[in-house]
This record gives sequence, structure tokens and C-alpha cells, in this order.
Amino acid sequence: MAALLQVNNLSKHFGGFTALNGVSLEIAQGERFGLIGPNGSGKTTLINCIAGALRNESGKIVFEEREISRMPAYRRTRLGIARSFQVPRPFHSMTVLENLLVPSAYVTHLKDREGEAQAKEILGRIGLAGKAHALAHQLSQVELRKLELARAMAAKPRLLISDEAMAGLAGAEVDEVLDILFALNEQGITIIMIEHIMQAVMRFSQRVVCLDAGKIICEGTPASIVQNADVQRAYLGA
Repeated sequence: MAALLQVNNLSKHFGGFTALNGVSLEIAQGERFGLIGPNGSGKTTLINCIAGALRNESGKIVFEEREISRMPAYRRTRLGIARSFQVPRPFHSMTVLENLLVPSAYVTHLKDREGEAQAKEILGRIGLAGKAHALAHQLSQVELRKLELARAMAAKPRLLISDEAMAGLAGAEVDEVLDILFALNEQGITIIMIEHIMQAVMRFSQRVVCLDAGKIICEGTPASIVQNADVQRAYLGA
């Protein structure tokens, strides 16, 4: 598979703290990619650099053979990089449908009727069609998680970064979100999953990278990752 995203020797510091230390990885078009690591390992910093919320100090980020390292976040979104957030951030006083119209208007530049048609189609696929006219603050936790993914989908991404999309969910709810992510991937969307629910990561990912102290300590299949001694030490202190 062709490379969609390349991260080459990325470094990021916060004062004297090194959050990323020479991280390099490559993600193929259509891949289901898992990113794991203990708290403070650099996962959030890495995806913030990829999405444009933070600027890396060295190294470069290439998306579809175009360097985007100094590109502002909104331009990266328009190129096809979208993300969901660990803490859902909807417009609480707006309806579910209206929340999707925002990225439709400002990212994909769809007109009113086109944007509404796309939003309703996305809500149908994600299981929120019946909540289209509900206010965002009226949604349950799993519905908020779905809305967060729906808003990212409204930007028509080629790469979706799913940041802790299953945090705080019960077993059946985790399965619901996993089904959505599998369906999106089948439609051709490349997905980076950052998740602490290891069973979900292992079920979903074709390949997994583990970060610790800002460095990649292991990369491989889900089966090989869980057996790796460095990964076990990072999580368990074994």
C-alpha cells in the first residue's frame, strides 16, 4: 500500500521536557493503525503535531507526498486530516444536525442544501439520525462520542485520528464505536486509533506502535506488541 502519511525524525520540547524524541513512522493508505503508550509517553503531542495544533521543532510531516510541517491546522483539515477529541467538544447549544453543518460549511464549503444532505447521510450511517434535532447537551455519553466522530466525518477526511473515542464507555458501547470505525475504514478512510482500551486496539489495528518517553519502543502486529517485553515494562513496570 502507498504511504499516506510519513513522520520523519519528529522532535518536540516543552521547556526542558522532551515530549517527542526523533519519532519516525509511516502509515499506508487505508491502514488501521494503533498508537499506544502509557500516560506521558508522547501520544497526544504526536497527533497534535500531525493535526497542526502544535509545531514540531525538528523533523518533517508529509501527507500525500506534500510536506505539511509548517501548514496551519485548518489547511491540514482541508487537505483531508481530521480528528476526534478525547473530550467531546460539540457546540452544546446547537442541534446535532447543526453541529455537522459547521465543518460542512467551513471545511468542504458545501452550500446549505448540500451540507444538510451530507449531514443527514452521516447521521444515518453513525446511528444518530433520530437525534438530528436534539441539542448536543441532551446526548448520552456514547451519543456524544458518535457525534464527535460524525463531526470529523463531515470534513470528508482521508485520514481520521480517533483520540480515545471509547473512553468511559461500557462493553456494548465500545462495540458500537468500533463498528463505526470499521465501517469508515471499509469506505477507504485511513484511521489512527489512540486508545487505552487495549482489547479495542488489538481488535481494530492491523499494526501498532508503542511510544514511551517520546520514543517508539516497539512496532508490529497486535499479537507481537502484547508479548513484547519493552511494552510490558512501559505499562506494568515489569
